[in-house]
Amino acid sequence: MPAYWIAHGNIFKPDRYGKYAERVPEILAMYDGKVLARGGEHKTLEGPDEFARHVVIEFPSLERAEACFHSEEYQSAAAHRRDEDAGEVRIVIVDGQ
Repeated sequence: MPAYWIAHGNIFKPDRYGKYAERVPEILAMYDGKVLARGGEHKTLEGPDEFARHVVIEFPSLERAEACFHSEEYQSAAAHRRDEDAGEVRIVIVDGQ
């Protein structure tokens, strides 16, 4: 059963955030993650419009999605956006039942 990362973010320091973004595709591939939507135009239809960037990534299972997030590789990459407040991100994992 597929599962999805739904990520919302804001980028404050593009050069620092870019060090995170350049590593993520390789890490996602290790966990069979497939990007379905990244960036692009969006419209908030209800609720606060807190984030400027939105990403949806499909994984083959909830377990693979969680394993990717908690992996040493992903956490190491995410440190680039967390350090020095390069960006803020909200990531939710949803079971695709």
